[in-house]
Amino acid sequence: MLLTNAELVDGHTVDCRIDGEQIAAVEPELDPAPDESVIDAAGNLLLPGAIDAHVHFREPGYPHKETWTTGTRSAAAGGVTTVIDMPNTSPPTTTGESFDTKAAAAEQACIDYGINGGVTGDWEPDSLFDRPLCALGEVFLADSTGDMGVAPDDFADAVDRAVDEGVTVTVHAEDETLFDTAARDADAGGPGRAANADLWSTYRTAEAEAAAVEYATEVGQETGADLHIAHTSTPEGIDAAVDGGATCEVCPHHLYLSRADLDELGTHGRMNPPLRSEDRRQAVFERVADGTVDIVATDHAPHTREEKDAGLWDAPSGVPGVETMLPLLLESARQGEFSYERVVDLVAHNPAEIFDLESKGRIAPGYDADLVLVDPDDPRAIRGDDTHSKCGWTPFAGRQGVFPELTMVRGQVVYERTPADGRDRSDDDEQFGDVDGENVRT
Repeated sequence: MLLTNAELVDGHTVDCRIDGEQIAAVEPELDPAPDESVIDAAGNLLLPGAIDAHVHFREPGYPHKETWTTGTRSAAAGGVTTVIDMPNTSPPTTTGESFDTKAAAAEQACIDYGINGGVTGDWEPDSLFDRPLCALGEVFLADSTGDMGVAPDDFADAVDRAVDEGVTVTVHAEDETLFDTAARDADAGGPGRAANADLWSTYRTAEAEAAAVEYATEVGQETGADLHIAHTSTPEGIDAAVDGGATCEVCPHHLYLSRADLDELGTHGRMNPPLRSEDRRQAVFERVADGTVDIVATDHAPHTREEKDAGLWDAPSGVPGVETMLPLLLESARQGEFSYERVVDLVAHNPAEIFDLESKGRIAPGYDADLVLVDPDDPRAIRGDDTHSKCGWTPFAGRQGVFPELTMVRGQVVYERTPADGRDRSDDDEQFGDVDGENVRT
């Protein structure tokens, strides 16, 4: 297959030849071979497929929220070609047997994936590390969905074992001893969007994040571990990760939403860690733009509308995001808030390096042909009903995003958006290809 007339993020126009599952050549001009299929990119932007290093696809245990089929289709429609799934499913991925159960469910994926192992007080590291883990974690320093919070001694022991096994540790960093429990005595309002959701941000304090990051990185420095701090939501947490020698990620909801949005979102804006002040959001955005933050990942954590429409203290935490991450970042680049090169660093180059995905994340000969073609001049409004996640809603409704025209996984078209009349993108016909996703560690 030959992709012609594609523009790279450095401004060069190239042809890209795909041989089987890999990129064979990237040159200013390549002649088609006899009978070679040709796709004319028509000057559109060609990107390496995005890697979302933090998703919760809910299977096994909660297929009414998401499945590997719906989650990976949503990812493909958003230009994500590899995901790394977290362990807080049911059963949690803390034993070899539970890993096998999840791996069987993941066979329905239409993109590539990694499966992380989890840590609890009764995890079984011997059998777990005998499986093809992508990483360990997220290891929860405070309870979140799945009630997998661990004690400090268990965390230190798990980090020691990960060092022995040569595995990166992803950390959910909140110190629950610094939560403001007095917030629970305040009036939480009604259910759903009638809730006083700002109380959740008051309850799970910004100080709790920074303190937990400092603790985790101290353990990491003592052991020589490769630590990755998940979903940093504050400038203080980001700075503590950098100072402690860890890599870190920011989620789109902490990048684009703040406590100022909670009047509209209600419990649909409840997540862990919570939304922060607008001043902190802006400071986080600056650190993403200037290169301080290593990656953007979604913490894609879908729940049904009915589940989210509960009262503040009963509603589950988490929002979907795997389909809107790359489109939101591309819209920011289109608006000049940061460069297209920075987008590729955040969602392709850097996550591939951090998680040792040696064949992913670049448009170069020898790399997997995980490719995304976008028209940067064609943003469209984000609508929950247009997304492919099983939950069917998004906290980013009404914002603009630049969505893929075509997504490829190892040389096969997994998603294609075909305009009905060449102009009216609201009437697109979408097509999903028959692609078998693979575990990145096998």
